Amino acid sequence: MARKGIKVTLSESEKNELMTMSRSMVLEYRYVLRAKIILQWSENKTLSESEALLSTSRPTIVKWRKRFLAKRIDGLKDAPRLGKKKTIGAEVISKVIKLARSEPGKGYTNWSQRRLAKEVGISQSKVCKILKKADLKPHKTDYWCGKSTDPEFEKKVIDIVGLYLSPPQNALVLCVDEKTQIQALDRTQPALPLSVGKPKRLTTTYKRHGTVSLIAALSVHNGEITAKTIKKIIQIIF
Repeated sequence: MARKGIKVTLSESEKNELMTMSRSMVLEYRYVLRAKIILQWSENKTLSESEALLSTSRPTIVKWRKRFLAKRIDGLKDAPRLGKKKTIGAEVISKVIKLARSEPGKGYTNWSQRRLAKEVGISQSKVCKILKKADLKPHKTDYWCGKSTDPEFEKKVIDIVGLYLSPPQNALVLCVDEKTQIQALDRTQPALPLSVGKPKRLTTTYKRHGTVSLIAALSVHNGEITAKTIKKIIQIIF
């Protein structure tokens, strides 16, 4: 610590630089404060006076007085931090990108950031940064629909949509849906793999390689379901 009563003498260039720092509107406040501490010291202000005038602590004033004595203006700069900031190597980045563009296996359809982080051995936040910089989105899948080969496709669409928009008077319109998770399906066209700026893409049309059809009707008023299974081996393109 700087001894009580010690005085400091500034050269003309030091005084001018410290005055510029103390009046700066663009420097971070910590540098402005340090300059003011030294200027007041050169004016023979005591520790108590500087504490009151600058609204700072005595240890802070003593610290920067000591640093100035040792290195002059350079002593008012922040000291180098210990250690080196950890960086992600090119090998790790390459591995994350390669995995993100591959099939995950183990029953998964897409890579998540969490699974990638576990596989590579880095944090999820680092995986997120790598994928963002590479503009890759392995968690996302887009679907696209090619042109139907059915010559009556347009007529069928008009008929079906027309039932929803304008059903016949006193008519009962039934909606039929399917549970795709338990079907043996195959896309009509190969998947378009993940690429920079574009997620994995699948066609919405598919082939059904044999099913067991479950025909079910729900009675909304009493909550009862009437169901029947029909075994068929068919191959239909939807």
